[in-house]
Amino acid sequence: MGDVGALALGAALGTIAVIVRQEIVLFIMGGVFVVETLSVMLQVASFKLTGRRVFRMAPLHHHYELKGWKENQVVVRFWIITMMLVLVGLSTLKLR
Repeated sequence: MGDVGALALGAALGTIAVIVRQEIVLFIMGGVFVVETLSVMLQVASFKLTGRRVFRMAPLHHHYELKGWKENQVVVRFWIITMMLVLVGLSTLKLR
C-alpha cells in the first residue's frame, strides 16, 4: 500500500473516531499498532537513559523474528491478537 495510502487510511480512521467520539475504541482495536509504536518509544528511551536495550530490535515484530519466529508466524499471531482486540472493541460499543 505504501506510506501515502496507509497514512491516509489512518488519518481517516482517526478523524471518524473523533467525530463519533469513540477514540478509546479505536485505541483498543488498533492495539497491535499501539504496542508496536510503544515498543519503539520504550527501546529508544531505555537506550538513551541506560545504554541498554529492552528488546533485541524494535519494533516488536523484529524482536520476535530475531528470537527465531518465522515472519509468517509473527504475522498470523498479530492477526489473531488484532481480531481479539477488535472483538473487545466492538463489545465495548454496546456498553455505552
